[in-house]
Amino acid sequence: MTDIAANLRAVQTRIATAAARVGRDAADIRLLPVSKTKPPECVLEAHRAGCVRFGENKVQEAMDKWEALAGTAVEWAVIGHLQSNKAKYVARFATEFQALDSLRLARELDRRLQQEGRRLEVLIQVNSSGEPQKFGVEPEETVELARQLTAFDALAVRGLMTLAVFTSDRERVSQCFRRMQEVQRELQQATGEPWPELSMGMSGDFELAIEHGATCLRVGQAIFGNRLDPNHYWPGSMPVQS
Repeated sequence: MTDIAANLRAVQTRIATAAARVGRDAADIRLLPVSKTKPPECVLEAHRAGCVRFGENKVQEAMDKWEALAGTAVEWAVIGHLQSNKAKYVARFATEFQALDSLRLARELDRRLQQEGRRLEVLIQVNSSGEPQKFGVEPEETVELARQLTAFDALAVRGLMTLAVFTSDRERVSQCFRRMQEVQRELQQATGEPWPELSMGMSGDFELAIEHGATCLRVGQAIFGNRLDPNHYWPGSMPVQS
């Protein structure tokens, strides 16, 4: 049986060590446990160990767990690609959405959120690796989308999210993270807003992400144990990273 509380402590220690190595305060780095394919009981165990917000790739799985854990203080962040026709579900229950990648989706989310009387924390997903199979806006298109998002009162846009290239080559991964830092600076200069959130780094590369300014780490297997599901972003390659 996976000892989730012990795994959490180990991950938090690694975060603190990586942050200290580059002169950062670990308190400025948010750990988002990713519970995909794991049962609600695992979420509750992590919740008892101090976690409040959890990440899910698929909106239906997130909704199922939201319903199963009704009455608890657990919050949900949807971190996977979302079709516009499913925006109504995210608007109903999610606290955060990290994969905004189009004006059309933003418009539908805002409309549904207005109907629900809710606001949603949002990150723009950027395709920092340039891989055609990945979702996300191109880095050079990010500023324009960000400017358009100011029209939507129900969207609280906080920053950026990316999936780095899936490889053991640290330099190639670092290139993705550095590109995100560049995009963040471009946004800050263009809009005058802080854009504080950089969600990047998963179980296999979160320490490297910390070196490059990550403020949110999406960590799954290092906390909840291995998954058997196929890799959505890198089919047929290595086990999933999150």
